[in-house]
Amino acid sequence: MIDQATLITYLVILLGFVFIPGPATLLTLARASTSGTRVGMATGLGIAVGDVIHTMMAVFGLSAIILTSALLFNLVKYAGAAYLVYLGIRAILEKPQTDVTTGNAGISAPQALRQAILAEVLNPKSALFFLAFLPQFVKPENGAVALQLTVLGLLFVAMGLLSTMVVSVFAGGVGRWLRRHPGFLRWQGRVVGTIYCGLGVRLALQER
Repeated sequence: MIDQATLITYLVILLGFVFIPGPATLLTLARASTSGTRVGMATGLGIAVGDVIHTMMAVFGLSAIILTSALLFNLVKYAGAAYLVYLGIRAILEKPQTDVTTGNAGISAPQALRQAILAEVLNPKSALFFLAFLPQFVKPENGAVALQLTVLGLLFVAMGLLSTMVVSVFAGGVGRWLRRHPGFLRWQGRVVGTIYCGLGVRLALQER
C-alpha cells in the first residue's frame, strides 16, 4: 500500500491542482452560473466520471497506446475540441430560456452530466496527466502497481469533485442574482459560449 509520506505529498500537490482554475472549473462555473447549482454539480460529477475512466485507462495502459500514436491522439483531441466549440456556439446562439420567478434554465442536470462526461473523456490532456503524473508516486516496493495507480487516481477524482461542488454552490448563487437582472442575462450565454469555444481552441492547439 502507499506509504504515508508519499500519500501526504501527493495530497498536498493535488490541492494546488484542483483549486487552481482550469478547464474543469471553468466548465462547472459556466454551467452553474447559467443553469443553477444542481446543473453545476451534475457537470462536476460528469467530469469526475470522465476522470475515473481516464484512471482506468491509465491502469490498463490504453492511455499509453493513444499517446504513443499521433493519429489516435489527434483524433481524440480534435473530436474533443469540436465538441466544446459546438457547445460554445450553441450557447451563444440560444436565446435565454430562464423564468426569473423559478430560476429554471434551458439545460437539465442529466444533459449537463452527459456533456461533461463526453467533454472530459475526449480531452487527451487528461489522459496525459493521469499517465504522466500518477506513476511518479508509485513505488513497486509498496505493493501492486495497478492498485496504487487506482487509489491515486480515485483520490484525484474525489478532490476534483469536491472543488467543483464548491464552485457549483458559489456560482449557483451568483447565477440566481444574474437571472433577476435581465440586462446581465442577455450577455450570460455569450460569455459562457466564449468560454467553451476558448477551451475548444486551446485543446485543438495542444501539443502532445
